[in-house]
Amino acid sequence: MALIQYLTQIHFDFGAVSQLPQICAQAGILRPLVVTDAGIRAAGVLTQALSAWGEEAPPVFDQTPANPTEAAVRWAVKLLHMGHCDGLVAIGGGSSMDLAKGVALAAHHEGPLSQLATIEGGSARIGAKLLPVIAVPTTAGTGSEVARGALLIVDDGRKLGFHHWALLPKAAICDPDLTLGLPPGLSAATGMDAIAHCMETFMSNAVNPPADGIALEGLRRGWAHLERVVRDGRDREARWQMMSCSMQGALAFQKGLGCVHSLSHALGGVDPRLHHGTLNAVLLPAVIRFNAKAPGMLREQKLARMAQAMGLPGCDGLGTQIAEAITQMNERIGLPAGLAAMDVDPAVFDRVIEGAMKDHCHASNPRQAQALDYLEMLHASL
Repeated sequence: MALIQYLTQIHFDFGAVSQLPQICAQAGILRPLVVTDAGIRAAGVLTQALSAWGEEAPPVFDQTPANPTEAAVRWAVKLLHMGHCDGLVAIGGGSSMDLAKGVALAAHHEGPLSQLATIEGGSARIGAKLLPVIAVPTTAGTGSEVARGALLIVDDGRKLGFHHWALLPKAAICDPDLTLGLPPGLSAATGMDAIAHCMETFMSNAVNPPADGIALEGLRRGWAHLERVVRDGRDREARWQMMSCSMQGALAFQKGLGCVHSLSHALGGVDPRLHHGTLNAVLLPAVIRFNAKAPGMLREQKLARMAQAMGLPGCDGLGTQIAEAITQMNERIGLPAGLAAMDVDPAVFDRVIEGAMKDHCHASNPRQAQALDYLEMLHASL
């Protein structure tokens, strides 16, 4: 039996962030801790987001790492308790939103976070009553604002997923105005992250027809507008469409992801400097070629439907055609040509494969990958 849930509240429009204090109050948050990063503060986006509070702005933790860590969670929890905060507002990309979810977990659970990780059976140990989180994305990529999960690097160095419906933000404020200042490189990487979510969840072998429809429409929007936001970061229509693509990809990926994310999670754990969205973009072509041989991909015409959403001509060898279109898109928007260009050393591949085989996204790939399959995908992505 498939379990299908779409539960959170989404405020989506230009200027929506002006409603942040009221939305916090509706969620029962009277004194939030704002979780963000130094870049968001330096760019002026934090001031823009908090302006509705006037002089009564809440306390801020702005030291979120690019890949959030358990150590940063502990640091933010201390600030949360010092400020007697009763909820969290995450303002930023996926890192800030994931860190805020980690704080919500750690504030109510003692001991190492690893015991709460999905692959450790930790979802069952997470209490249903956590501090409420309001999520305000400033990039259009991760979609963490509408997702029930978080990715954190725990103290033993592993990058682990944490999943529970109590982690789902009480509200998401999707304001494309907050993305207008994103530089081209970050627009490209986060945009391909969103597209990867749409494609990979659509290919997943799990059953969730509403998610399939949402993912396919998200792919259509993202593919048509990504180059526009990279070329002109002030293109309001394209920014709106990319934020929708990001949100739709995450609404859909509750269905499950696959090998792209198994590998990118493992690579990010081995080398936290690597950008998750860029990894997804680089790995996606090899995984699509691998998935194209899964029986359901042809039986359910998934390749043809993705090609149609991307505006590609229907023909034989759709897996190759789609993979090549992604490679060409990556080149046009200035992303690295492969893992080697990201300074990934093949010497780490054994560790990456070990992590990928244990990752929570591994089982929902449409074609079950073995260690040698992962090795071939990594080499094809170099």
